[in-house]
Amino acid sequence: MRPITKKLLAASVAMAAVLGMTNAASAQVVVKYAHVVAPNTPKGQGAEFFKKRAEELLGDKVQVEIYPNSQLFDDDKVLAAILRGDVQFGAPSLAKFGKWTKKLQIYDLPFLFKDMDAVSCFQNGDSGQELLNSMNGKGLTGVGYWHNGLKQLSANKPLRMPTDAAGLKFRIQSSDVIAAQFEAVNAVPQKMAFAETYSALQTGVVDGQENTWSNIYSKKFFEVQDYITESNHGLLDYMVVTSTKWWEGLDPEIRDGLAQAMKESTDYANGLAADLISEQRQAVIDSGETEILQLSGDEFKAWQGAMKPVWDQFSGEIGQNLIDAAAACNS
Repeated sequence: MRPITKKLLAASVAMAAVLGMTNAASAQVVVKYAHVVAPNTPKGQGAEFFKKRAEELLGDKVQVEIYPNSQLFDDDKVLAAILRGDVQFGAPSLAKFGKWTKKLQIYDLPFLFKDMDAVSCFQNGDSGQELLNSMNGKGLTGVGYWHNGLKQLSANKPLRMPTDAAGLKFRIQSSDVIAAQFEAVNAVPQKMAFAETYSALQTGVVDGQENTWSNIYSKKFFEVQDYITESNHGLLDYMVVTSTKWWEGLDPEIRDGLAQAMKESTDYANGLAADLISEQRQAVIDSGETEILQLSGDEFKAWQGAMKPVWDQFSGEIGQNLIDAAAACNS
């Protein structure tokens, strides 16, 4: 019986070793990053860069999986998915966080930032960085801001003065601030999914829309809009978010590695976005499909003046101190 006992003991040791290897393999942190755009966009390329750098920095301790084009969740569902642990990172538009915090409505205020340098000034400053943690109490932590750019107005009639927008229907994101912005110029805001916008413009369900040069070009809105007013009136950016519980529960070495990879990918994605804004603006001009309108100084001030009351309307929810800090970045 003793030889058999030795064989059983040897088998047990071997099995324990196998189980140990399995447990070690399962200890690898799997990081799922879900977003809604194509891989060849700045956000898509930034996500791939994050995967590359995270796996370079942390080796086989992490495995990063990227899911573009709403393969797992769209921006309206990804935040709940993060809280459930179905994915670890998402990058919704800043306008998507109204359910979680009112403070991020600051990024929807019209004419708050004169250019993207002012946006970066605020986002990289103390107030902007504090906003990354504004949803911690709801279980979400921001880990970076990714740029898309400033928004332009488009319609099938020239929009030079605020009165030109009166009575027109504009497609907007689901944002109370953006709705108030169009109501301030007596236009009619229509909340509508991004994917439905081209068809709505083509068929006349809406008369116009607001978007960045990148979105206007990539979604071909310029083909179904006779005029684009270069207004630079608002911001369309993203916040990369994760679960507060998951993030704080990571081994410090892994969290530090992921944070470093996120910082590098943020710089990378934002650099790509800056280049793309210029390139795709020119591509819209070169298409000859639409007319680009440049506002005079007086026309620009008229739009600013008409929409400025929206700041006061939402200052109580956002915080006047945040609005003042953002406006200070324009100087």
